[in-house]
Amino acid sequence: MNTFSKRALLRASAAPAILGASLIASAAMAQDAPQAAEADMGDTIVVTGSLIRNPNLERSTPVTATTADQIELKQNNTAEDILREIPGIVPSIGSAVNNGNGGASFVNLRGLGSNRNIVLLDGDRLVPAELNGRFDLNNVPVALVERVDVLTGGASTTYGADAISGVVNFVTKSDFSGLEGTVSNQITEEGDGNYFRADVTMGANFDDGKGNAVFSIGYQQSDPVYQGGRDYSVFNIDSYSGAIGGSGTSSPSRFTGTNPSGTATGNGTRQVTADGTAFRPTTAFDAFNFNPYNVFQTPFERFNMFGAARYEVSDAVEAYTRGIFSKNTVKTIIAPSGAFGIAVDIPLSNPFLTTAQRNAFCQRNVATAAQIAQGIYTPLYTQAECNAAAVATDPNDPNYREVTTALSRRATELGPRISEFTTTFFDYKLGFRGDITDTISWDASGAYGESEQTQTQKGYWLNSRVRQALQATSTTDCLDTSNGCVPLNVFGPDGSITPEMNAFLNANSQVVTKTSLAQANATISGDFGWSIPWASDAVAFAIGGEYRKYTASQESDLLSQSGDLGGAGGAAPNIAGGYDVYEAFGELVLPLVQDKPFFQDLTLETGIRYSKYSVDAPSSPSYKTTTWKAGGSWTPVEGFKIRGNYAHAVRAPNIAELFAPVNTLLTNLGTDPCSGNAPLLDANLAAVCVAQGAPASTIGAITNDPAGQVNYTGGGNLDLKPEKSNSWTIGAVFQPSALSGFSATVDYYNIKITDAITSPTPGDAVAACFDNITAASATDPACTAIRRNPLTGELFGEAATTPGLSLVTSNLGRLSTDGVDFSVNYQRDVGFANLALSLIGNWTNSSKFQATSVSLNRECVGYYSVNCASIQPKWQFSQRTTLGFESFDISLLWRYIDTVKYEPQQLEDDLAAAIDAGCEDPNGADPDGCMVEPEFRKIKAEHYFDLTGRFQVSDQVTITLTAQNLFNNKPKVVGNTIGSTSYNSGNVYPSTYDALGRRYAAAVKFRF
Repeated sequence: MNTFSKRALLRASAAPAILGASLIASAAMAQDAPQAAEADMGDTIVVTGSLIRNPNLERSTPVTATTADQIELKQNNTAEDILREIPGIVPSIGSAVNNGNGGASFVNLRGLGSNRNIVLLDGDRLVPAELNGRFDLNNVPVALVERVDVLTGGASTTYGADAISGVVNFVTKSDFSGLEGTVSNQITEEGDGNYFRADVTMGANFDDGKGNAVFSIGYQQSDPVYQGGRDYSVFNIDSYSGAIGGSGTSSPSRFTGTNPSGTATGNGTRQVTADGTAFRPTTAFDAFNFNPYNVFQTPFERFNMFGAARYEVSDAVEAYTRGIFSKNTVKTIIAPSGAFGIAVDIPLSNPFLTTAQRNAFCQRNVATAAQIAQGIYTPLYTQAECNAAAVATDPNDPNYREVTTALSRRATELGPRISEFTTTFFDYKLGFRGDITDTISWDASGAYGESEQTQTQKGYWLNSRVRQALQATSTTDCLDTSNGCVPLNVFGPDGSITPEMNAFLNANSQVVTKTSLAQANATISGDFGWSIPWASDAVAFAIGGEYRKYTASQESDLLSQSGDLGGAGGAAPNIAGGYDVYEAFGELVLPLVQDKPFFQDLTLETGIRYSKYSVDAPSSPSYKTTTWKAGGSWTPVEGFKIRGNYAHAVRAPNIAELFAPVNTLLTNLGTDPCSGNAPLLDANLAAVCVAQGAPASTIGAITNDPAGQVNYTGGGNLDLKPEKSNSWTIGAVFQPSALSGFSATVDYYNIKITDAITSPTPGDAVAACFDNITAASATDPACTAIRRNPLTGELFGEAATTPGLSLVTSNLGRLSTDGVDFSVNYQRDVGFANLALSLIGNWTNSSKFQATSVSLNRECVGYYSVNCASIQPKWQFSQRTTLGFESFDISLLWRYIDTVKYEPQQLEDDLAAAIDAGCEDPNGADPDGCMVEPEFRKIKAEHYFDLTGRFQVSDQVTITLTAQNLFNNKPKVVGNTIGSTSYNSGNVYPSTYDALGRRYAAAVKFRF
C-alpha cells in the first residue's frame, strides 16, 4: 500500500474512540463493526489540537468528540443544535433566540464569549459571518459530519489568535464512496414548528484509487413556533411584580406632560381611554402584550452544497480541493413597530384631538419644582389660549399653539416587525501535499471565502414621518405635503390608524454585511527518524507559516443609518475595516521514556507561534504576539494515563471592536435608581438624576421600562490591543484491560484572560454611580456618563436624544473560568443485545467577569440576570444508554441541567432599590413590585429524556424514530424582565430549557 492510500484509509477509518478523549459514545448497528478497531495504530492522522501527523493519538490536551452516530440518534438538524447540548458549552445565538438574533448561529465555549473560540472544518478556518469574526454554524454541512471535536483551552499556538477558550472542529467524511440520502421531518406535539430536512451525498473512487470525489447537497426548512402557542408564554409577566405586563409602547397611545386634573401635582404620562375620548386620570395604563408575536423557533430555510476531491498527480504529489456553498434565510418576528417614546410636536388644532385631550395638554403645570412643592399651579396655556388654539389652523396665526410630548403608540394595525436575513456563503480551498522522506511530508494550500448577508427590515414606522403626520390641522392634509403625507390619528382607540396612514408611515430598509477571508498555509511535518535513547517512537515535529487577510463591512441604507425606524433598537451605521496576519509556527512531540517499568509512555509536547497583525486604518498600530504551549502525558501502567497542558494564547481585536463607530442601542435593566419615589426621599439622589439629564419636574415620576430595556451607548476603539490568556489542564484517562469496553476520563481546566476586550455590564454602569449614592456627586464622571431622556428623565426613549448607559469598549477586563470535564463509556455484549453506556459531563467551579478594575468581579456560574445573560449551570451531563439488536437499536438519552438562581449581586441591587423606593417589606412575601418575585429567583434542576428507535429495514434502508423531551417538560417561568432579551424571552429561557415541548422526528436513510 502506498503512502497516499494509507492516508486515505486513515481518513476514512479514524474514529474518536482512539483519541483518548471524552466521548459521547453510542452503539453502531449491531452488524456494523466499528471501523476504528481496524485502524493500524502505526499509521498517521491529524488530531484536533496539533499540526503533527503522529501515531501517538492520545494527546495531552482533552478533546470531546460527538460522533455522526450520536447526531443521527438525536436527529440534530444544524450544527448549533449539536453543540448547544454538549456540557461545558453555554447556549449562544441560535434558533431559540428571536429578538437579538442577527441571522446567524454561534458557539460559546465555557461561557467566555462566542468571539473567543474558533470554528474549524477539517482543521481549516472558514470565512466569518460578521464583523465580530464569528463563523455562522448554519453553514456547516451536517450530512457530511463524521464527528465534532471540541478542544478546551488556549489553542492559539496551533490555530492562531481567537482560540482562547478553545476550538470546535467539524471533521467531515472523507473518501466517501457510494450514494447516501436522508429525508427527515420533525413536528411538535402541538402541531407546530415543522422542521423538514433532505440531504443527498454522492462519492466515488477513480483511477484505481488514486482519486476520490464527493459531493453533497442539502435543503432544510423550519416553521416558527409562536410564544402565543404555549400557555406559559401567552402573556408577558413582569419579573418584578409577578403581574401580567408588557411594553409601555402600547395602544391606545400614551403621552407625557399631560395634566387632566389641572392641579399642581397633576402632571404625568397618561394613556388615551379605550374609547379614545380623553386621558385616563391616573398613571395606570394597559401595557402592550408583545409575547404572542414573538417566536421560540425562528423560521429557517437553507440550501447547501459541499464538494471535495483528491487526486494523486504523481507518486510524490497529491492535489486536493474543497468547496462549500450555502444560502440560508433566517426570519425574526417581533411585536409591531410604533413610536417608542419619541418627542413630537402636536398642534392644538390637530383635528383628531378631543376637547378633553387638548385641555389635558394645556393644563400641564409649568411651575418650577420648588413652586410645585408649594402647591403652586401654572398651566402651560390658559383655557382661553387653549380654546383659541383649537381653531387656529395656520401656523402664522398668533393663536396657533403646539405642545411637545413624548409619544408611545404601538402600530397594532400594521402587524409584526420582520427582519429577513439572507446569507450567501462560499469558501473554496486548493492544496497540494506530498512526501519529502518516508517520515516527513509537506502540505501547502490556499483558500478564499466570502459571506454576504442582506437584512431586510419590514413593518417599521419611520419616526420622521410620525412627526410629520402629527403636524396636521385637517383630516386630509399635513402642514408639510411634500411627500404625500397622510395625517395620523394617534388620539383614538386601538384601530384608529387606517391602512392609508400606515402606508405613509411604513417603509422597508436594508443592511448588507460583507466579509471575506483569504488565507495561505504551508506546513512541513513528520518525525526526524530518530528517538531519545529511552523511547521507541521518533521525535515528531511540525513547522510552517500562515497568512490571513480579513475584510468586513456593514453597508446600510439611509433609513437604517438614520435610526429613523421605530423600535429598531438604534441606528446601523456604515462600518468597514480589515487586517492582515503573518504567522510562523512550530510544534514538537518528544517521547522521553517508553516501554519501561512505570513508564509505559512519557511524552512531552511543545509549540510556539509568532504573529504580526497589520490593521487597515490610518495611524493604527500593528500588533506582534507570541503564543506558546507545553504539555505532556505519562502512562505509568497500561490502561492509565495522566495528561496535562499549559498554553499562553492571545486574541486580537476584531473588526467590529476596532472600527464600529459610537452608537446608541438597547440593553437590559430591570430597575433604574432614579425611578419611583426614591429621589423624592434623597436630595443627593435627585441631584444626580437631574445632572444626568432628567428634568426636575420628572423627579418622582420616572419609571422603569416595562419591557426591561434601556438605551446604552458604545462603539469600537482603534487603540485596543490584543487580550492575553493563560490556561492549563490536567487530567487522567482510564482504560483498564481487565474491564474490556470500559474507558473514563477526567480533566480539570483553568482559563484566565487579562487585558480582556470588554464593555461594562448594565449593572456595572449603574453601580459605578449609584452604589454609594450618599457620597456620589452630581459632577462624578461615573454619574454624568449616564444620559437620560430630556423629556421624561427615563433611560429609554429615542436613541437620538437618550444615550442611556455608557458601555465603552476597553482592554480593562478580566475573565476567568475553571471546572472539570468527565466521561465514562462502557460497551459489552449482554447476550441478547450489545449494550453501550456513555456519560459526558461538566462541573464548572467558577466563571467570573470584571469589565474594569473598579467593576464588580461578577460570578455567573449557576446564576441568571441581565448581567449573566446565557445560563451556565454548575453541573451538566448527558447520559446515553443504547441496546443494539440484530436489526434495530433502541437508545435513551438523559440530559441533566443543574439548579440555577437569580444572581445574588443583582438581588442585592434590587433590595437596595426597593428600600430606596420605600417598599414596606422588601424581603417579605409582598414586596410591592419593587424587586424580583421570590418564585422567579430559582430554576430547579431539569431532566430531559429523548427516546430513539433505529430500524435497519434492509441493507440499504434505515428508519430512525425519535421522541424528544419524552415527558413534555415545560420550562420554568421567571418572567420577561429578569434577564437579557436575547435569552430571557417568553417568560422563560428557551435557549437553555426546552420551550417547544414534546417533539416527534422521523428519518429515512438510504445507502447504495
